[in-house]
Amino acid sequence: MGPTHPDEDEPDIAVFVVDDHAVVRDGITAVLEARDGFVVRGEAASLEEAIARLRTLAGSDTLPDVLVTDVAMPGGDGVELTRQVRQLWPGVQVVALTGLLEDDAVAGVLRAGAVGYVHKDAGITAVIDAVVAAHRGEMVVDPRATRILAASLSPQPRAVDVLTPREREVVELVAEGLSNQEIARRLVTSERTARTHVSNVLAKVGLSSRTQLALWAVREGLVPHA
Repeated sequence: MGPTHPDEDEPDIAVFVVDDHAVVRDGITAVLEARDGFVVRGEAASLEEAIARLRTLAGSDTLPDVLVTDVAMPGGDGVELTRQVRQLWPGVQVVALTGLLEDDAVAGVLRAGAVGYVHKDAGITAVIDAVVAAHRGEMVVDPRATRILAASLSPQPRAVDVLTPREREVVELVAEGLSNQEIARRLVTSERTARTHVSNVLAKVGLSSRTQLALWAVREGLVPHA
C-alpha cells in the first residue's frame, strides 16, 4: 500500500528522523535526500533532543510533515515521544520504525498516535511507503504487528452495534487504508463529511486513531484479516 514517491504536483514531504543509532539516522536521511519529493528537516538521537529541535522548527514555522522515530531509545522512548509530538503538534504525523514486535511496543506507540509501524528489517522502501502514506493521512502497519494490536484493543463492549450502516461502510473504507479524500469519492460526498464520519465513528467506539479503528474492524469481523 502506498507508492514510494509523493505526487509530482504536491510539495516536498518534510521529514524528521529520530533514532539513537547514527547509522540508522544517516541511512534514512541519505535515502530521502537522494529522492525527489522529500526534504529532511533534521534528526535527533533522543526524546529530549527531538523535542528541543522540533520546538526550534516550530518557532520558524518549518515543522516536518512526518516524524520517523525508533520506539526504544535511552532517555525516553518512542512511545512517549509520539505522545508528546501528537499533543504539541497535531499536524505532525508519526511513523514508528522499530526492531520490536512486543505487545507493549506495538500497542503503546499506536495508541500514542503513530499512524505507521514499520519493522527495521522491512527495508528502506517500506519506510518510504509509510512516510508517504502518513503524509496522506493513511496508515501502514507491519502485518506481523496487526494481530498483536488487534488483540490489545479494548473499545466499548459491542460498540459495533451503535454504528449506522453508513458508519459501518466508513469503517470498512478506513480499514482498506483509504484517506478521507478517497472515502469521500467512494461515498460521493465531500471530504469534510467523510472526515466528520470518521471522527464520529472513533468517538462511538472509543478509539483514538484510524490505525486502531482499522485493526478493531478486523477483530470485530467487519472486514476480513489481510
